[in-house]
Amino acid sequence: MKILIVEDDLGMVELLSKVLSKHDLKIARDGREAIIKFEQEKPDLVLMDIELPYMDGVSATREIRKIDPNAKIIAVTAFGVQRGKEIMREGAMDVIVKPFKVKDLLSRIDKVLKTQS
Repeated sequence: MKILIVEDDLGMVELLSKVLSKHDLKIARDGREAIIKFEQEKPDLVLMDIELPYMDGVSATREIRKIDPNAKIIAVTAFGVQRGKEIMREGAMDVIVKPFKVKDLLSRIDKVLKTQS
């Protein structure tokens, strides 16, 4: 499975890369790069931070959903309480609040991937 990780925090990128190491991982460091990589890579899943440089995750989610209305996007953010509803309105299927338990992350990914588009 191909997963696009959109995250500007290197520590979080490393953690997600370790946890999801059996998958084909692509990394984007900001919202604009996320849109470009989404178009190029056609990932099965996007893990989207909200607070990003250049273009935030809410705007990037909106743009990705214009490209592919069936894109599977999970927000992984420390700002879930404040901005979770906002990113869900733009098409994210779930919001995982940092810090999270790895088991919770994996079960939510599994649940979203089983959701029919």
